[in-house]
Amino acid sequence: MALYNFRKIMVVPSAKDFIDLTLSKTQRKTPTVIHKHYQIHRIRHFYMRKVKYTQQNYHDRLTQIIMDFPKLDDIHPFYADLMNVLYDKDHYKLALGQINIAKNLIDNVGKDYVRLMKYGDSLYRCKQLKRAALGRMCTIIKRQKQSLEYLEQVRQHLSRLPTIDPNTRTLLLCGYPNVGKSSFINKVTRADVDVQPYAFTTKSLFVGHMDYKYLRWQVIDTPGILDHPLEDRNTIEMQAITALAHLRSAVLYVMDISEQCGHSLEEQLALFENIKPLFANKPLIIVANKCDVKRISELSEENQKIFAELEADGLPVIETSTMTEEGVIQVKTEACDRLLAHRVGTKMKGNKVNDVLNRLHLALPTKRDNKERPPFIPEGALMRKKHMEVDGPKKKLEKDVEMEMGDEYILDLKKYWDLMNPSEKYDVIPEIWEGHNIADYIDPDIMNKLEQLEKEEELKEKAGEYDSDSESEDEEMMGIRLLAQQIREKKKLKILESKEKDIHGPRMPRTAKKVQQKTLEQEMTNLGLDVTGNSEVHYLAQGRRSRSVTRKRKREDSEPPASMPLSRSRSATPRDVSGLRDARMVKKAKTMMKNAQKAMNQLGKKGEADRTVFDLKPKHLFSGKRKAGSTSRR
Repeated sequence: MALYNFRKIMVVPSAKDFIDLTLSKTQRKTPTVIHKHYQIHRIRHFYMRKVKYTQQNYHDRLTQIIMDFPKLDDIHPFYADLMNVLYDKDHYKLALGQINIAKNLIDNVGKDYVRLMKYGDSLYRCKQLKRAALGRMCTIIKRQKQSLEYLEQVRQHLSRLPTIDPNTRTLLLCGYPNVGKSSFINKVTRADVDVQPYAFTTKSLFVGHMDYKYLRWQVIDTPGILDHPLEDRNTIEMQAITALAHLRSAVLYVMDISEQCGHSLEEQLALFENIKPLFANKPLIIVANKCDVKRISELSEENQKIFAELEADGLPVIETSTMTEEGVIQVKTEACDRLLAHRVGTKMKGNKVNDVLNRLHLALPTKRDNKERPPFIPEGALMRKKHMEVDGPKKKLEKDVEMEMGDEYILDLKKYWDLMNPSEKYDVIPEIWEGHNIADYIDPDIMNKLEQLEKEEELKEKAGEYDSDSESEDEEMMGIRLLAQQIREKKKLKILESKEKDIHGPRMPRTAKKVQQKTLEQEMTNLGLDVTGNSEVHYLAQGRRSRSVTRKRKREDSEPPASMPLSRSRSATPRDVSGLRDARMVKKAKTMMKNAQKAMNQLGKKGEADRTVFDLKPKHLFSGKRKAGSTSRR
């Protein structure tokens, strides 16, 4: 059977949250605006997409809920029985079945309304079909309110259950309440189970882990069990019974020999006999706890006889005390060893052992003859062994020297220094200043070397070693210099010519208007300049070259024909004009038609996110007490 991780189950939302999440996602992930130019097939597709998207969202989320929750037939029988005890198997299956039915109903609603929407002949009808489809889906989810709430409670409780591996090495503690089971698990594992001096402190299963022989073990603390029929046991006790019935483990039956738990030894033994069938094929150890208060040897003869009979049946009885930790490790070791031996014996009885043995082959060579053939050891190996056996002189350690010299001993760390010149071991180390060794910068012959260097420089200067003769320029170099001078002079001349050009003079602005010939001649005459009779002026010549502007002739209105041909038939009167008296009445009828259709158009274009104020002037919302003025109108 596969193990199940109950913590990975996703949160089950309530019915209201489920609807809000899905409709909000539909609004965000699908288009929301229908434009005027949309054809009817595009409008159908617009609303089909919303219906399909909502249906798919519901389908995916409900499928995830059904798949996340464990199926009682697929998980280990221990978990199946534990869930039956805690949550009622019938109620659990019924809730998941209702969720599955709701998923199928939503799928059918989506398919039906998509099919109907193919026949929608207007925007308003498609919109109403979409609203009906989403409304029916939300109604189906609302009816699953109780199932969703129940599954969320189951999910929260499952996530808090301890992780128990039914197939691993397990020690199981059981017995009456308040006999010391939780104290024992706190001692042998890292668990921290609450311990109180009253019964039923532990109300559920607790798991702790420990290591023994390099293996990981789990120790399970069960709630206390009382001695009454199985039908009368409550949910807390049934958890312990379920663990005893299904887990392959070593059972530690804890008994309180001091009887401080409120139950006598006879009652504890009666409970042991009652649940003994659950211990079949499991290693069993009797733990006589609280021996620090009273030991078995201090009991009455009748009670001592009880434990003697248990030991006679082959059941080990170990005295322990969780207060002083006496016998705790012994119980742990004994239980683990017995469980390991039991698991090995169980595997040896199975068919797997035969499969493994068939793969193994043990080779046993037979003797050729009766001749003795002792093992051969090479002489080199014998010599090395001999040298190893001889104890050579040991190296004298510094500790031995200290023991010999006593108080006169002084630790000398320099004698082991490995230097090129051994005589330098005990030299005084020069002083250090600002991270530099002063001795590195001291040279007693530095002044003599400086005088010699200065004399050498004077001799070099006298010999003319540092004098450099100016090279005589040849004819080619002179030509290059002359050419460069000419280029520079020509460049200066070009700059001067550019400056003399008047390129920034006044220009005719773009806004200047064209002057008529007569106006120009009149102005020139008034100024005293005679321009009459001169036909060679530039503006007259330019005027002759320009194109003449041709005037467009107006078309004369064609006269209507005198008579209409009889063969031409008269067209039928349009529907929107028929029955109307004149053009004024036609205009009024069209206005009334537009006003009547306006409300329907607004309904068709409205989306899920639109907010509508039905009363356009809700005066009662905005009128109230005023500071000044009369209030007689109210």
